[in-house]
Amino acid sequence: MLDCLAIEERKRQERQATPSLLAINSQSIKSVQFVSTEIGIDGNKKINGRKRTILVDTLGILWCVKVTSTGVSDNQAGIRALESLKGKVPRLQAIIGDHGYKTTFIQHACKEYGWKVEIVQKPESAQGFVPQKNRWQVERSFGWLNFRRRLAKDYEKTVESSEVMLQIAYTTILLNRLPN
Repeated sequence: MLDCLAIEERKRQERQATPSLLAINSQSIKSVQFVSTEIGIDGNKKINGRKRTILVDTLGILWCVKVTSTGVSDNQAGIRALESLKGKVPRLQAIIGDHGYKTTFIQHACKEYGWKVEIVQKPESAQGFVPQKNRWQVERSFGWLNFRRRLAKDYEKTVESSEVMLQIAYTTILLNRLPN
């Protein structure tokens, strides 16, 4: 259902049905105490929980979500996410990511799928949030989740149900965009 709504929203915005460019990023989120499977510690952010990896187009529309342990690197989480994109976006040519996707992710995307990966990051001298061309949309898409109280932490026992909760959230976002 989410894929159908994504295609319809792109058509409504006078775009092709599927994107040629996606942006990837991950978000580490705390999990609650009774969740014991697929959790880990993100060494950089000191968060014990799970990692949400999403790929969105330039409109901020979700095309892929993958939930893993925070102990999984961005490279490996990104590779897992790419597997669920297979056959979904025939026009895809490039993926924009940050420095967390520098090594094996680039090699895997190029070798397995023929997709170009471009690494974009803010200038070292910049302070705070700096919008980066074709990548700020993924940050905004994570921001949309802030309006969903249920997604402030990961309450789901399995990563599959966690992915479904994210898909439901983005489905409601797209349903709210439909004209009356």
